[in-house]
Amino acid sequence: METFRYGAAPSQLGDLHLPKVPRPPVICLLHGGFWRLPYARDQYTPIAEDLTNRGYAAWNLEYRRIGEAGGGWPNTIQDAADGIDHLATLKAEGADLDLSSVVTIGHSAGGHLALWAAGPRRLTPEAPAPRVRIMAAVGQAPAADLKRIYELGCSNRVAPELTGGTPSQFPERYAAASPRALLPLSVPQLVVHGSDDDTVPVAMGREYVAAARKAGDQAEFIEFPGMGHFEHLDPKGPAWAAVTDWLERLFAA
Repeated sequence: METFRYGAAPSQLGDLHLPKVPRPPVICLLHGGFWRLPYARDQYTPIAEDLTNRGYAAWNLEYRRIGEAGGGWPNTIQDAADGIDHLATLKAEGADLDLSSVVTIGHSAGGHLALWAAGPRRLTPEAPAPRVRIMAAVGQAPAADLKRIYELGCSNRVAPELTGGTPSQFPERYAAASPRALLPLSVPQLVVHGSDDDTVPVAMGREYVAAARKAGDQAEFIEFPGMGHFEHLDPKGPAWAAVTDWLERLFAA
């Protein structure tokens, strides 16, 4: 594993875990924590290590979060885009990576970022086009609908902290930053969710996948009875096994 910076801010960095195989596919990991400090990318280190054991490169990204300088709108979301695009720089500098096979995976708020990053990745019409194309995305109990996150008041009303205000104040921000509003993403998607999740309601995952399918996307939903919110981070658990099985099918196809 080696850490690389994609920007000047302290949190603009990522850990690149490389397997012992040539030109591996790349899995970009985006951790959760409702976009806030102190939650950090170490949540995903065991998952990153499991991925490398399976022959994938893992790009475990950090980003500026609410509670630190530069966190919130638009930098928290833009950092996810910039961190993923930094893979093109790493490739140009000699990293042996297959950038035609890049998948985003995120948990909770990171699931929001992972699904969002599979779309156009542009918060404004003037933003440059992405340098790295995402071929598929996985949301683990994802906060996939920012407007609904606001309406539910999730995590002590975190949505206005992320976006700078309410949907009525900034409808364009909620439209540009919410995976649900951006459908279709036009890439395969998997959403895994526990029925007993009391942090991000399972209905959000169900409704997101239904909307994705209606929009024409290839989207799969797997619900785990009795499971809560954090079991997704266990590399030996059934929820992660479902993700790795899906990845194997994705790359076999």
